[in-house]
Parts: sequence; structure tokens; C-alpha cells
Amino acid sequence: MKFANIMGLIAVGLAVVGAFVAIPSLAAVLVILGLITGFMIDGPDHVRIIVSALALTGLASVLNAIPSVGNYLATIVANLGLILSGAAIMIILRNIYARIKP
Repeated sequence: MKFANIMGLIAVGLAVVGAFVAIPSLAAVLVILGLITGFMIDGPDHVRIIVSALALTGLASVLNAIPSVGNYLATIVANLGLILSGAAIMIILRNIYARIKP
């Protein structure tokens, strides 16, 4: 199993557990894991990651409308959006660096 896959599984696990248990600085940890994972994402997946990050962070609150479990689902999706946002930021920074490097 690749290192990026392991980091992704850890991040997703934390995102799910974080919906049910209060973890201090969870958002920062998820963004950092996303940044690390984003450094290892190949070129063909860049647009998919950036669009997914925007969609998950923007649409997570819609799940609050579901009775009983909506709050938990919204938190899980928002946490996944944090991971992908970190990855998207790293992808964008890598692309900027690739364009301006000598």
C-alpha cells in the first residue's frame, strides 16, 4: 500500500471519528494531512480534487436537513471537505511553483 493511500485512510478515519468524538485541533490536523496527501497526487486527478473540495465544503450543510443523523453526516462531509481543501491548496501551490520556477 502506498504512503499516500495510508495517509488518506488515516485522514478519512479521523474525519469520521471526529463527527462523534471531540478531537482538539481536528480541523488543523485534517488540513495538514490533506496538504501532505495533496503533494503526492498525480496530474490527471488535480481538477477532480479541486472540484471535490469546493463541492464538499459548499454542500455539507445540506445534510443537516436529514432528521437524527443529518448533523453527523454533515460533519463527516465537512471534515472530508477539509482534507480535500488541504490537498487542493497543495495542488494549486505546486502548480504555481511549476509555472514560476526558473
